[in-house]
Amino acid sequence: MPPEIAQLIQGVLIMALPAIFAITLHEAAHGFVANKLGDDTAMKAGRVTFNPIKHIDLFGTIIMPLLLFFISRGQFLFGYAKPVPVRFDRLNHPRRDMVWVAAAGPATNIVLALVSALLLYSVPHVPMFFRVWLDGNLQYSIIFNVILAVFNMIPLPPLDGGRVAVGLLPDALAIPLANTERYGMLVLIVLLFLLPLLGDQIGMNLNIISYVIQWPVEWLLDLISGITGIGIQ
Repeated sequence: MPPEIAQLIQGVLIMALPAIFAITLHEAAHGFVANKLGDDTAMKAGRVTFNPIKHIDLFGTIIMPLLLFFISRGQFLFGYAKPVPVRFDRLNHPRRDMVWVAAAGPATNIVLALVSALLLYSVPHVPMFFRVWLDGNLQYSIIFNVILAVFNMIPLPPLDGGRVAVGLLPDALAIPLANTERYGMLVLIVLLFLLPLLGDQIGMNLNIISYVIQWPVEWLLDLISGITGIGIQ
């Protein structure tokens, strides 16, 4: 096997578990908070669970991330899980509680990043053959969870940040923003894939998403490093 391919496969093995756990707990958190606030739709659908199989989307969680990872030679990874079903009209206070349900996913990712950083203290105490793999998993878990949290808080429906914004803004702004949800996924595809590809063709960096999330991601990583005393690579 060529060394380059072997290195890519090793990268997948290190990244797969943290990514699956981050996405799984993110989605389960939405359903858990919704259930606590009056809507048991996700609970009845079996989505308030740590079982990743319940949340995995074959294309979004497995096929697309692997294709992107190998095509970009390990430089780019993006994926998504099956959205947790939430009936916002069944929440106790629909507009207010929508904010808590949406924010629960990114908040869970921040907690996971903190826990992963603290678990790095255990790395020197595990067997040597397991140490490199565990260190790689935990380091990647910190970074992936922070990126997932920040990305999802972009105020564009159907991302969590869009729902938070709709719940907090006055009607004059919230209603037009909510109406953009039907186009939200198309906008994300353009921003995530088409613009960067166009930029590569014309020699310009058009990766707008990276500009948007870079500062908050770096700020959160520095904050976690400061809280835990762990250097994040």
